[in-house]
Amino acid sequence: MKGNIYMVPVTLGNSDHSLTVPAIVSGITSSLRLFAVEDVRSARRYLRSIDVNFPIDDAIFFPIGKHSEPADLIDFFSRVSDGTDAGVMSEAGMPGLADPGNIVVAEAHRRGFRVIPLTGASSIMLALVASGLNGQSFAFNGYLPVDTPGRQKAIRELEKRSAAGQTQIFMETPFRNDKMLNDILAVCKPSTRLCIAADITLETEDIRTMPVSLWLSDRPRLDKRLVVFLLLA
Repeated sequence: MKGNIYMVPVTLGNSDHSLTVPAIVSGITSSLRLFAVEDVRSARRYLRSIDVNFPIDDAIFFPIGKHSEPADLIDFFSRVSDGTDAGVMSEAGMPGLADPGNIVVAEAHRRGFRVIPLTGASSIMLALVASGLNGQSFAFNGYLPVDTPGRQKAIRELEKRSAAGQTQIFMETPFRNDKMLNDILAVCKPSTRLCIAADITLETEDIRTMPVSLWLSDRPRLDKRLVVFLLLA
């Protein structure tokens, strides 16, 4: 009998796992010994945080990245095929959203394995419901181009799409957040509503939605913080 593949949620940063991950989910997670993970170190640290007695040395971790191929996971899938349950873990939040977990899941479906999503925190969904923007029509755009001209062009396009009533959601790596905010404020219309959702579920959480015109005079420091941006013109 084939094993199951669980989509394992983790915390958003170093927050208390009991605040965002149900106890039954933590129990399932700590019962697993086979994992495909975005970052092995953070996965090991998280497993120890939910169970101080977790037998790390008995667990097998397969690192996955955006350039991973199913061929890189032959041994992983062979173990699942032999009946071993496995987990897929992101570095933060839900796997498969803005991380390479989808590579594992796509191959799992091709092989006929059962994929079971577990309940946990998603920074994208939490930001949306706390933004006050349109939660009936929205699009997640992942990460925008890293170069300034490309990023500004993408922001203009997202603002244009949002004018039809669809909330546009996107992210940036923590060390480029301030550059992202600068570009948003430089190219968007003063009336466009911008939600900056920073450090969701952490003690430093700050989620605010204001027109771009007001953000210009109340610009937060976002360097090294976990941020989700949302736009609606």
